[in-house]
Amino acid sequence: MRLLHAHRHWGATADEIVGDLPGDDLVPEPAESTTLGTTVAAPAATIWSWLVQMGQDRGGMYSYDWAENLVGLDIHSTNEVRPQWQHLSPGDRVVVVPERYAGMPSGYAFRVAHVDPPRTLVLRQSPPEHPWNGVWSFHILPCPDGTSRLLARSRTETPDSRALRLATRLGEPVTLVMTRRMLRGIRLRAERASV
Repeated sequence: MRLLHAHRHWGATADEIVGDLPGDDLVPEPAESTTLGTTVAAPAATIWSWLVQMGQDRGGMYSYDWAENLVGLDIHSTNEVRPQWQHLSPGDRVVVVPERYAGMPSGYAFRVAHVDPPRTLVLRQSPPEHPWNGVWSFHILPCPDGTSRLLARSRTETPDSRALRLATRLGEPVTLVMTRRMLRGIRLRAERASV
C-alpha cells in the first residue's frame, strides 16, 4: 500500500493536487482523493476531442484494452476522432462496463454531472444508482507555451459497508494504473493529431 500511496498523484504538481477543480464540490469531504496529470503538446480543443468520446460503447478508454478485454469488457480504443462522439450533456451515461456483465443488468456507467468544452468533464457516481458517492473529473489547462496539462481527479466518500470499503481498497491499484495509462493514451493521440 505504501507504494500505491506514493504514486496516487502521479504526474501532478503540488499546486494541482491541492487546487480546487470543478466537481470537487460534489464530494466536499472525500475520504480518498487522487490527482494524476500529464503535459500534452497539443491545444485544449485537440485533447478535448479525444476525451469527450471516451466510453466502452464509444471511443474506448485509451488504456490497456488487452487487459480490459481479458476480463470481457469489450473495449476498443479508437485512433480517430468521430463526429458522433463529440457531444456529452449533463445526465448522459459514460459506460465503462457493458450491460449484463458480471450480473450487472445495466452494466456500470458514470453520469455526466458537468461539461464545459474544451476544459472540464465531471463524471458522477452516487446512490441509489451506485454504492459509492464519488466523482471522476478531467481537466484540460492550457499553458503559456502552447502545451496543455491534462488532469484526472477522483474523489470518493468512505462507503458505509465494510465489503465496499474492502472493494475500494482492492480496486484502487487497478484504477490508478488504468487511469495513468488512459492519460498517456489520450496524450499520444492528441500529440499525433497536432503534428
